[in-house]
Amino acid sequence: MAGEIRTEIREAPGTGRVAHVTIAHEAKLNTLNPDLMRALAAAITRLSADESLQALVLTGAGPKAFIGGADITVMAGLPDGEAARGFITLVHGCCRAVRDCPVPVIARINGWTLGAGLELAAACDLRIAADHAQFGMPEVRVGIPSVVEAALLPGLIGWGRTRRLLLLGETIGAAEAAAWGLVEAVVPAAALDAKLGEWLGLLGRAGNRALRLQKRLIRRWEDLPLSEAIAAGIPAFAAAWDTEEPRRMLGAFASRRR
Repeated sequence: MAGEIRTEIREAPGTGRVAHVTIAHEAKLNTLNPDLMRALAAAITRLSADESLQALVLTGAGPKAFIGGADITVMAGLPDGEAARGFITLVHGCCRAVRDCPVPVIARINGWTLGAGLELAAACDLRIAADHAQFGMPEVRVGIPSVVEAALLPGLIGWGRTRRLLLLGETIGAAEAAAWGLVEAVVPAAALDAKLGEWLGLLGRAGNRALRLQKRLIRRWEDLPLSEAIAAGIPAFAAAWDTEEPRRMLGAFASRRR
């Protein structure tokens, strides 16, 4: 396999148990080939089964790229539509594994984020970018449409900006991406891990069960009409009491106030 998927569990006071997943294909800007995509989806699915996990961080190896897209050489060699269907299904499988992960997934964006890379970033719950990062969906420039999780972009940046990226094939910088709402924070590259640590600290203060219920509910909100989305919150709230977490954490908060 060209490249590899590196996984590491880090556990520290204040952040809890955090999985770090790195796409390591640095010589090709961490572009995704079929073997890497299968390994990435499998790794995230395996880590998602860890009930003590508090968060997952997704990043690319090296300082140049988060994910430079899907491997152009592989795509250029696809013989027919059926092969193309199989290839793009692998891209979707990676994004779906991220979205199905029961805990918050943070994209640590350290450089070029193009095509399938931007789709994976959009599939994450939160995105933090180094100030030199660049974002784009250039597929139309190589004769293919942007598909699968590109459908998440309108919910992040609106339809007009989505059309700019997908139809014009524009590339934008990190500051513009933040202004659009494509990423939640931009920091100097040297401060990327400090900001990531800050976010992990905030997640570490939350109840593990509450985070999982919240992510599941947000996913449902994406697919439901407004009135049904509001109603879906009632059983989600009640489900929090299936464990001692609310009583314990609410009691501790009340004690601190006293």
